[in-house]
Amino acid sequence: MTIIPIWPGSSSFRPGDTPFGFYDNDPQFLADIDSIADWCARRLGYPIVDIELQASNFYACAEEAIAEYSNQVNQFNIQQNLLSLIGQPTNVNLTQRVVTPVLGPIIDIAAEYGADSFTSAGFPYYTASIDILPGQQVYSLNKLVRDVLVPTGSIEIKRVHHYAPPASMRFYDPYLGNQAMLDTFGFGAYSTGVSFMLMPMYADLLRVQAIEFNDQMRKSGYSFEIFNNDLRIFPVPSKGFKLWLDYIIREEKNNPLKNAYNSGSVSDMSNAPYNLIPYRNINSVGKQWIYKYALILATQTLGYIRGKYTTIPIPNSETTLGDLLASAEAERARLIEELRLMLDSMTRPKLLESKAAEAENINKTLNTIPAFIYIG
Repeated sequence: MTIIPIWPGSSSFRPGDTPFGFYDNDPQFLADIDSIADWCARRLGYPIVDIELQASNFYACAEEAIAEYSNQVNQFNIQQNLLSLIGQPTNVNLTQRVVTPVLGPIIDIAAEYGADSFTSAGFPYYTASIDILPGQQVYSLNKLVRDVLVPTGSIEIKRVHHYAPPASMRFYDPYLGNQAMLDTFGFGAYSTGVSFMLMPMYADLLRVQAIEFNDQMRKSGYSFEIFNNDLRIFPVPSKGFKLWLDYIIREEKNNPLKNAYNSGSVSDMSNAPYNLIPYRNINSVGKQWIYKYALILATQTLGYIRGKYTTIPIPNSETTLGDLLASAEAERARLIEELRLMLDSMTRPKLLESKAAEAENINKTLNTIPAFIYIG
């Protein structure tokens, strides 16, 4: 007959008795662990019935229960803070630390949407120039820019600096006869602005507008078009000049790692720097959950053992053991769900909703209180 080891009725923990030793040096764990083992054994029916477990089984269950509580809390914190943690160093322990939300990663995401509008980008912009020849309108961007500057990649033209001359370059002041007088007052260097001494500002604006309308309606407009990687400029150039272009390299734009942080930074939940919560820092609410979860794990372990030894010999007979696994698994799932619901109720949106409802109810209550009337 096989002799099954049973709970002896007490235990004496020593560091090294747990499988991983996560909490073996925690003074609060050392103070509580034997009490947890004794409590679990009594909840399983000892000494009325024999418990086919040893102290090491209860120690392992307690260690796993604490680690599971820490895991659930850390999962919640990572979910809450991951967007703010991306790119931060992984060598900083954030366990049980307040993490203030920041806008940096959100701005990085928004910058990608603004890249094509030339407002922001996470990749470099480059500048190049081509020589415009008199009488030539069409220029190959592949030959003049891409093949010369980016022979192994592709470019995307973002801006062509081809504009009409500003109206101020052709602004003629009808009051230049006063130039000698203005020179004596030190205003001679203000080339077109001398008229502001004699005429209102709107007169200057009207003249600028007249020059611009004249260019638009009576002359060929300054413009360009890009078709099949060829640049066509308008009007037909009458003299040579340099035309400047701003462009990007598409391979850099489409590289998802262009904003990559160094290898020692947070990228996802797998390297978010949350470690096991020290047992001594867990409050009574968390410890009560840990006790219950340790009991469920001990019940599962006992169920596995009793599943192997389906019958136990007793004097002059045998007894059949009940199946503990199903009930223990259901209770374990309930405890996990209870903890997750508690954590979900503490998310930032839920807490803000709670504070908003509290403020609204306070205002309703205060509105029912009669206001004082002061008589002077």
